Amino acid sequence: MMHRLTSSALVALVLAAPALLAQNTAAPARKPAVVLKPWPEDDVLLARRTDAQQRKLFQDGPLLEFALTAEFNEINSERTPNNSKRFPGVLTVDGTELPVALGSRGHLRLKSQTCDFVPIKVEFAHAPLAGTIFEGQTTLKLGTHCRNERDADQYVMREYLAYKLANLVTPLSFRARLARATYIDARSKKRISTHSALFLEHENDVARRLGAREVRQPHMVFNEFDRESLTTTMLLEYMLGNTDYSIWALHNVLIVQDKRRKFFPVPYDFDSSGMVHPPYAAPDPRLALRSVTDRLYRGPCRTVDEFGAAAEPFRARQAEMAAVIDSSELEGANKREMKDYLESFFRRIATPASIKKTFVDGCPATRARI
Repeated sequence: MMHRLTSSALVALVLAAPALLAQNTAAPARKPAVVLKPWPEDDVLLARRTDAQQRKLFQDGPLLEFALTAEFNEINSERTPNNSKRFPGVLTVDGTELPVALGSRGHLRLKSQTCDFVPIKVEFAHAPLAGTIFEGQTTLKLGTHCRNERDADQYVMREYLAYKLANLVTPLSFRARLARATYIDARSKKRISTHSALFLEHENDVARRLGAREVRQPHMVFNEFDRESLTTTMLLEYMLGNTDYSIWALHNVLIVQDKRRKFFPVPYDFDSSGMVHPPYAAPDPRLALRSVTDRLYRGPCRTVDEFGAAAEPFRARQAEMAAVIDSSELEGANKREMKDYLESFFRRIATPASIKKTFVDGCPATRARI
């Protein structure tokens, strides 16, 4: 796989790297958090689950085209992580204008040396959404192009496809909607650019769709999670070649708890994965990987039989995954790279021997968290 990392991108990542914790550092077991708030009745949970599942935005449909009007010079100048500054804007879809508040978001991509155009948070406060495709939404993450370069849209589409692959394997995944966004300057009313974009499902809807609720509890260890679901999630991250996450630090992972008091991890943000492979992405230096395309299993140790059972849903959907990539609008080279990368994963879960070599041999017994 071609290594497309520049030295400036590596410097940017080192400066912005999240607190990915050592894989082989054992953590003392502790009791899961006690949720004091009473759970709703089953019929209420079912109603919430059905409502979240039926959100119009995340139903299968044609490419969503919309326009976003705002003072993007100001938005792109706000490069402070986790800032609360908001800018007025108008989102136009199907001839309807929706007032919105916009803000920058992210970490690595907020670095000016990484991206010219920041990822955006869209808030629909007080917007009349009934009857529109955004009905029921409150706040959404908008994945944007990074730079005005030829391949910028390809990386957005590749991340969208990563979410689609995840959806095929497990409901413990975020839904995404691919879109075509036209950005318009609020002062001049002139079009700035048109690029691929993606909307990401809200965390609350993910939790409700799973009959669960979000738990913002850092420093959780592997043995506090549902065993089978955790293994599936870690295999998913491995398939995508994603190492930019931490359950311990709540980085790019949503934790939900169901009525049985079981915890489940739900991963998101795959833009720095090997499956997407944008030029700015690089692995954390502490992982000793040359490129984001170098896979590393960072989950708990399991037996060959346990990994084999966890791999079965992946193997069962292999043809569908390839078809998702084949039917996409990706250009030839990007499509081939994604398919080759996917096929290399399936070779590693093909037999008990390959599973043992890849996931079991050398897995440290002290690995308790990440």
